Amino acid sequence: MSKNTPAQESLQLATPDGGTTNVDKYEFEPIKGYPMLNWRGKRPFTSTQYYPAQLKEVHGEEVDGWRNKIFWGDNLQVMSHLLKEFRGKVDLIYIDPPFDSKAEYKKTISLKGHNVVSDQSSFEEKQYSDIWTNDEYLQFMYERLVLIRELLSPEGSIYLHCDWHKSHHLRCILDEIFGASCFRNEIVWCYYGPGSPGMRQFNRKHDTIFWYSKSSSEWIFNADAVRVPHDEKTLGNFKDGLKGSGFIAGEYEIPEGKIPESHWIFAIAGRYPLDGLKRVGYPTEKPLPLLERIVSASSRPGGLVFDCFMGSGALQTAAMKLGRRFIGADINLGAIQTTTKRLIKVAEELRQKQLDSDTKYYTGFEVYNVNHYDIFRNPVQAKELLLEALEVQKLEFSTVFDGEKDGRMIKIMPVNRIATRADLNELIAGFDYKAWERKQNESPNRPVEKITLVCMGHEPDLAAQLELAAKPFKIDVEVVDILRDKANLEFKRDSEAKVVVKNGELVIERFYPMNLLQKLSLQKESVEDWKELVESVLIDWNYDGAVLQPAVVDIPGKNELVKGRYKVPEDAGTIRVKITDLLSESWEGSVANGD
Repeated sequence: MSKNTPAQESLQLATPDGGTTNVDKYEFEPIKGYPMLNWRGKRPFTSTQYYPAQLKEVHGEEVDGWRNKIFWGDNLQVMSHLLKEFRGKVDLIYIDPPFDSKAEYKKTISLKGHNVVSDQSSFEEKQYSDIWTNDEYLQFMYERLVLIRELLSPEGSIYLHCDWHKSHHLRCILDEIFGASCFRNEIVWCYYGPGSPGMRQFNRKHDTIFWYSKSSSEWIFNADAVRVPHDEKTLGNFKDGLKGSGFIAGEYEIPEGKIPESHWIFAIAGRYPLDGLKRVGYPTEKPLPLLERIVSASSRPGGLVFDCFMGSGALQTAAMKLGRRFIGADINLGAIQTTTKRLIKVAEELRQKQLDSDTKYYTGFEVYNVNHYDIFRNPVQAKELLLEALEVQKLEFSTVFDGEKDGRMIKIMPVNRIATRADLNELIAGFDYKAWERKQNESPNRPVEKITLVCMGHEPDLAAQLELAAKPFKIDVEVVDILRDKANLEFKRDSEAKVVVKNGELVIERFYPMNLLQKLSLQKESVEDWKELVESVLIDWNYDGAVLQPAVVDIPGKNELVKGRYKVPEDAGTIRVKITDLLSESWEGSVANGD
C-alpha cells in the first residue's frame, strides 16, 4: 500500500432515491518485482468500491455473536462489499472457479415423487456456462485473485482448484499477485473413471490445486489434523530399525500417521456409493473429504474460511462440520438454493449428534443479496423490460445495438452484474467503421455515433474506454445505471400461489411456477399435485416485513413431497411463506393469522 494513499477514501455517489451516500473506495497495489503474465486486453486492477448487501434470510442462532454468511451476486461485488469488515481477516480461501472448459453445465430437473424419469416429467436446465472469448477469462480471474489477496489474513492461504485448460496461466497469475516465494504446493487430485472409445491420448483424470500463502514466512498448517496411516512397509522398516526408512527404532518415535503427499486420491462426488457420500446434484460438485482435508490443514477451529465460487456448498459444509466460521458467494441462484438446503440439513444433523464439547459449531447462517442482484433474475426478460421501461424503439435485425431512442443507439449491457470493460469487446467488434467514415467526412465536428449503455452497476471509466476504442472516430457515450436512475424497475412475479389459514393450519392450496411449467411443456391441470414442482417450503410465523426467519423448514428427500399443511402457533402474526420450485425460483407471499 502506498504511504501517501489511504486504504479507503470517501466518494460521493448518487443513490436510487436521488440523494448521496458515502461509499468507501478501496485501493491496492500489486507486488513489485515479479514476472508478469500479459494477455490481450490486460488491464490493471488497483481499486474497487463498496457495494451494499441486503439481508434476506436468517437461519439458526448466533454463536459468540457470529452467523455464517451466504451472498448471492457477482463475486467481484461481493468481495468489494466484504473488504469493509473482513479485509485481512480470512484465514483460508478455497475457490473452484470456471476452468475455461468451453462447456455448458446442465442439471437434470425432474418432478418430485417420480421414480421413473420420463420425457414429459424431466428436462435438462443449464446451470452455468464456462465459455469465454479471447482472454476475458484471464482478466476475470486476475481481478478476483487481487481481491482475494486483500481479504486474506497475514497467515492466510488460498487453494485454487483448476484443471489442464488454464492451470499454466493461473500459476503465473498467482506468482504475479502473491509472489513466487508464497507458493506452497501443487496438489494433484487423482480420480478414476472410464475412458471414451477411440481415445488418442491418455485419459485425463486429475485436477490441480495450487496452494499459496499470503506470507512467505508464516502460514497456518495443522499437520496433525491431516495425518494418514503409515503403510505396512514403513511400519515394518521402523520396527526392524532399517536405516534409510526415515525412522530408527530406539532413537525416534514414529508419529501417528504421516503427512499426505501432494497427490490425493478421492472418489469424485458422482461416484456414489463408492465413497459412501451422497451428492447434491450440482454440476462439477467436489467431494466433501477433499474439502475437509483443506479446511483441517489450513484453518484453525473458529477461524474464518471463504469460497466465492460456492457451487454446491462443499467448503461451507466442511467448515460447519469442523467448527469453522464461513462466508460463501455465488452468482448462480441454483447454487444459493442448493447450499442453503444443504446447510440446513447439516445444521440439523449436528444438533442431533453427540458433539465434541471442546469444539464450537457455527450452524446459523444468513443469506444476502449484493447490489440488489435479484431485481433481474431472467436476463432475456430483463432486456425486454428495460427496453419497454426506457421507451426504446427496438431494432429487430441489429446484431450490435438493441434499440434506438432520441437519436441515440441503445445497448443493454449484461444484467445482474457490474458492467466491465471486457463487456465492451462485442460492441467494439460490431462497429460499422465504413459508415462512420462517411459520417465523419460529411460532418467532421460531430460525433459519428451517439451511444447509450444501460447497465446494472459499472466500472467508473466505462464510457471513456469505449470512446477511446473508437478513435480516430469521435463518439458520444453515456451510461445509464438502472440501480441509480431506474430504481423502481421490477419484474412481475412469474409464479402464482394461494396460501390460506384454515382451522388453525396454514394451507398451500395451489402453486403455479410458470417458468417451470413452460419448460416441462405442461399445462396447470396436467400436474397431478403442485407438490411435485416444489423443492422446499420455508415459513416465518412472525415476519418483520424485511427479513425471512424461517421457523418451519420443509425440505423433503429426493422422491418425497412437501407437506403443504402446517399447524399455526398461537402467537403467530404476519405469516411469510417462501416456496422454491425445482428451478430454484421462489414465490414469496404473506398472510395474516386469523384471515
